[in-house]
Amino acid sequence: MKDKIQNNLKFVCELIGLRFQHLMMFRLGFWGPFFVDGSLFLVELMVFQAIYANVETIGPWGKGEMVIFIGTFSLVNAVNMVVYFFGVNNISDKIRNGDIDLYLTKPVSPLLRLSFEQVNPGSLPLVLLSICILWYGVGLCGIKVTPQLAAGYAAWVILMIILWYEMEVIIRSLTFFVVSTNNITRLEEAGIDLCMKIPGVVFRGIYKLLFYLILPYGIIATFPTLYISGEGSVKMWVYGIGVVTGFGFLTALLWKTGLKRYNSVSS
Repeated sequence: MKDKIQNNLKFVCELIGLRFQHLMMFRLGFWGPFFVDGSLFLVELMVFQAIYANVETIGPWGKGEMVIFIGTFSLVNAVNMVVYFFGVNNISDKIRNGDIDLYLTKPVSPLLRLSFEQVNPGSLPLVLLSICILWYGVGLCGIKVTPQLAAGYAAWVILMIILWYEMEVIIRSLTFFVVSTNNITRLEEAGIDLCMKIPGVVFRGIYKLLFYLILPYGIIATFPTLYISGEGSVKMWVYGIGVVTGFGFLTALLWKTGLKRYNSVSS
């Protein structure tokens, strides 16, 4: 088991190294995304400023908590864009076109290779800018950052990055079973867009069920924000870890079942 993990880590490092070499061969392709993603980030900030300029509170949260919420969602999304988004996002097309056949013949996990073969360093500035927003929000709330608080917040961010990854893989794995996932992808985009602007603490009833359990994008920035602002609880930890674990099992089940019933286009 240990050898398998080491081999997988070595393979991922090789993939990332090859990706950087490829990008550096085309300098504009390497540096261009820095400018594009940075510009999009600034546009996002202006949109949030326009929405919340004249609003002092959103539900139980003040401006400080909202800034932390925005920074957290942006941070999770930025890491997603850097590490796995562009690889995972191509899964549906590769299944439909039969390109996934090339991955099935390799000795490593097809999902592992798909996830890390399109690393995007152009989104790294978004990670740094998101951290700056978080720092500003922490200052507005007057939060004293201790090593324990920082470690707990980092643990929440990692959990939410994993959850987002699981959700993306689940939705794209449905291509194994249905003709088109376009409508499901639109639902995903709408859910992310909504939960990026509205914190989960204001959801009630059916909306809370939908965005806390069925499409749990509502907890991605909400739970880390609750934790760092001192409103976290053991129940929240149990629920968050339970959701990530449950969706992890569902991800593995759908992917493995889909591969078993997959018929090669070439066949």
